[in-house]
Amino acid sequence: MIVASEVTMTSRRTAWVGGWFLSLIAMGASTAAHHSFAVFDHTRTLTIRGTVTKFQWTNPHGFLEVDMPQPDGTMKHFSIELTSINMMQRVGWRSNMIKAGDKVTAVVAPLLSGEPVGLGLEVTMADGTTKALPVPNIGSFKRTPEAQ
Repeated sequence: MIVASEVTMTSRRTAWVGGWFLSLIAMGASTAAHHSFAVFDHTRTLTIRGTVTKFQWTNPHGFLEVDMPQPDGTMKHFSIELTSINMMQRVGWRSNMIKAGDKVTAVVAPLLSGEPVGLGLEVTMADGTTKALPVPNIGSFKRTPEAQ
């Protein structure tokens, strides 16, 4: 025989588990939605030519750290944000494609703040192969000629 209090406890437990599950879904949706490329300039690009100091194959985004020689003989360090490694793998990127010491040329959408950071749009490797990055809505980034 089932007592009314047992039915109430079962209903409360079901409601608690359901509420917990819905909370997880809501948190997952907000986490996925927080990534935005609004901090990058969509009106121009920069070409970064330099030596890789680190290729970071990490979630939620990969990074390419590059030292770029300046006309005055100093080095300027650029941090290039890449897309997710999952998306990169889908278009042929691999974790061992780039190593510290490699010479690369990267086309980036610069950070609006002017800091030496950019969103990678494509990378030309030392052997001359160019790999595009699967940036969502990449057409919204206007390519500009390289400054001489």
